[in-house]
Amino acid sequence: MDCYFHSNVPSMARCVDCNKPICATCRDERGGCPSCRLAAKVEAATATRQQIPGQVPPRPAPASVRGRVTVAATLDPVESRALVALGYPLWPLALLSLLDRKQSRRLKRQALQALGFNVGFLGFWGLLSLIAQVPFLGFSAWVLVPLLAPLFLVASVYYGIKTWNGDDVRIPVVSSWLDERYPQEDANAR
Repeated sequence: MDCYFHSNVPSMARCVDCNKPICATCRDERGGCPSCRLAAKVEAATATRQQIPGQVPPRPAPASVRGRVTVAATLDPVESRALVALGYPLWPLALLSLLDRKQSRRLKRQALQALGFNVGFLGFWGLLSLIAQVPFLGFSAWVLVPLLAPLFLVASVYYGIKTWNGDDVRIPVVSSWLDERYPQEDANAR
């Protein structure tokens, strides 16, 4: 029979407390195993500890639970959030989600932001392609054009996941433009 704590090491005796098979390395002079010694030390340490008077304060909720955005995400229908989240990589779905009458103002804003994200990426790709046609300046743009597709894919999936989770998505230029035209809801309105 092998030792309980060391595989492939033959046991020489059994623990006097728990009756586990143990090897010569694990056995102490009293005949106990490491787990029984540890349990005895823990029990001795907790027996000498004094009880602190008073009540233990409740633990605060994690940041992901107490945020105001999480509360708003639970109010939005799952289908609407999914449609807006898929609008980042697939722009026709963002356009379709604008037609939903049951959608909250926050989700309509996210759908407009998804459309702005797609239009902005298309405009940036067009600008780089136009610059690439310029003789000496174009070489640097041709290096960047193939990198736009993976960048678009990663960014759209990232923003889609954040939207699906109910987080507030901030896209650098698009969000600022939307803030000027469509102000966000008040926190008291929720």
